[in-house]
Amino acid sequence: MRPLLILLALLGLALPAFAQSSPEAPARPALIVLGYHDVRDDVRTGIDRDPDALSTDHLIAHFDWLKANGYNVVSLQQVVDATNGGAPLPRDAVLLTFDDGLVSFYTRVYPLLRAYHYPAVQALVGSWMDMPAGQRMPYNGADCDRSCFLSWEQVEEMQKSGLVEFASHSWQMHQGMNANPQGNLLPTAAALAYDATKQRYETVDEYKARIRADLSRSADEIEKHTGVRPRAVAWPYGAYTQVGRDVARDLGMPVTFSLGDRLPTLLPGKTIPRILVSDNVTANRLGWLMRHSTRIDPVRAVQIDLDYVYDPDPAQQDRNLSKLLDRIKRLHPSQVWLQAYSDPDGDGVADAVYFPNRHLPVRADLFSRVSWQLRTRAGVRVYAWMPVLAFRFPQGRDLPSLGGEPKAGGDHFRLAPYDPKVRAMIGDVYEDLAMHADEAGVLFSDDAYIRDTDRLGPWAKNTPAQNTQALIDFTLELATRMKRWRPQLLTARNMFTRPIVQPKAEAWFAQSLPAFNKAYDMTAVMAMPQLDKQADTLAWYRKLVDAVATTPDALEHTLFEFATQDWRTKQPIPDATLAERMRAVQAKGARHIGYYPDDFIRDHPGLEAIRPTISASDYPYPEPAR
Repeated sequence: MRPLLILLALLGLALPAFAQSSPEAPARPALIVLGYHDVRDDVRTGIDRDPDALSTDHLIAHFDWLKANGYNVVSLQQVVDATNGGAPLPRDAVLLTFDDGLVSFYTRVYPLLRAYHYPAVQALVGSWMDMPAGQRMPYNGADCDRSCFLSWEQVEEMQKSGLVEFASHSWQMHQGMNANPQGNLLPTAAALAYDATKQRYETVDEYKARIRADLSRSADEIEKHTGVRPRAVAWPYGAYTQVGRDVARDLGMPVTFSLGDRLPTLLPGKTIPRILVSDNVTANRLGWLMRHSTRIDPVRAVQIDLDYVYDPDPAQQDRNLSKLLDRIKRLHPSQVWLQAYSDPDGDGVADAVYFPNRHLPVRADLFSRVSWQLRTRAGVRVYAWMPVLAFRFPQGRDLPSLGGEPKAGGDHFRLAPYDPKVRAMIGDVYEDLAMHADEAGVLFSDDAYIRDTDRLGPWAKNTPAQNTQALIDFTLELATRMKRWRPQLLTARNMFTRPIVQPKAEAWFAQSLPAFNKAYDMTAVMAMPQLDKQADTLAWYRKLVDAVATTPDALEHTLFEFATQDWRTKQPIPDATLAERMRAVQAKGARHIGYYPDDFIRDHPGLEAIRPTISASDYPYPEPAR
């Protein structure tokens, strides 16, 4: 089942696509995995509201297209063998998977599998198949009873055919679950439950026990009816954690499937992402998606201060959130970089945060709610924006810092990243963030730099390049802590412009564009000449793009982030000026752009003025007057 809030979150993710082999393009991926749901004859007739349903004739066209274009539909056994060092997969291998255990799999899909001799995986939801007679439930806009789903007799028949392998889709985790004090429903398998009565989150041990009990019941039931214990789990909504994946492995289900826009990595223990087949896609469109996986879509990012949403008055806070959601929905960027820490004095230092954690005060448990609302109601990816070194821990006054207390207008207060206790405490905070929110990525903020005049301790003997890499390694260590709970986490990091236009400046920042592009999914260059006391001219922006372009493929992985406020005068930059700067870098070849800050309270930049530039929409222009 895909309730609307979960569906919209998934629609905020770009579907993957797969590039044709050519002398200029990389080879096709070793495996493509397709994720189907319901198959019906009456899709998109009447008031059909199921976005994942596919018409029978389109499925036949998909199968015809695969056969005509030389694709090899493989079994899960072949994938498992290839993953574990056995026989390699044939060229252009495709694995077919179907979720939710719908009866249409038996009535429409199974006859086609037999006709084409195609193997497939079907993931079953136990509680839906065990629904008592007379009970009903909502399913993707329809009202379903037991007859919507496969019977165990049908499952047993298909099991004997050898064409269908059955996987767990959980017993009762295919639903939203209360996961924060505001009552937002997040994917049950990938979130810590929040008990509103006790006003507390479940512990990690309680989470593990809940996942174990559900998957055990599902696996036991499948084995009882088929005689074969399932070895695979298709995570509901594609959402999972490494912690949950370890539980599934211990229960004898080492193969796990998600949804996402990354290609499968055929290594033991890796979750396999799948292309979600939705919107009744035609065979030609599906083929295009399958052949363009290396395409990198332009990123349009808006960086948001959560301090602008927070208000001690809950009613005013709700009004602020409504304004933000309405604005982002109308702007339609592809990403929102959302502040996860509290910084009301604007010094870039985290004195408190907006999520439960072990070491810092919680100004409000707000990040989870706002990020989930942005994903589900505005359809954007949300990155958690966090400092790397700029923390003030109440119980950490004895922790070493790099430069001590900064002078007015000087550097950030930064803890020393070479100190084991500093690393551990900051790592704890990052992991706690991932435990309590469902972010798509993390943005490492602009406090992650090292001066050659800093107190460098054991790093004092390093070369500039070694300090650059040491700081990168620390951020990746933080990302690893987060990936225990958000395995598909993406990474971005802010970078100053001086190390790009003056390579010797690496010694003053411990930053390098080639090193950043190699380490992170995106480098967010702060295209803000005021920070370097440079003239704000179009020539400066054009030269910056030229400097980035000297690094091979850097424009594919570098976002140019613009200031909407003049940091010297504290005055807003006019909308026309901002748009002109963005157009100038795009004309020079920049693919990814963003801006900070977005003052959604005062509508700056003006929504209609900035929308054509920052929107990821195909038609980013004003809505018709009503």
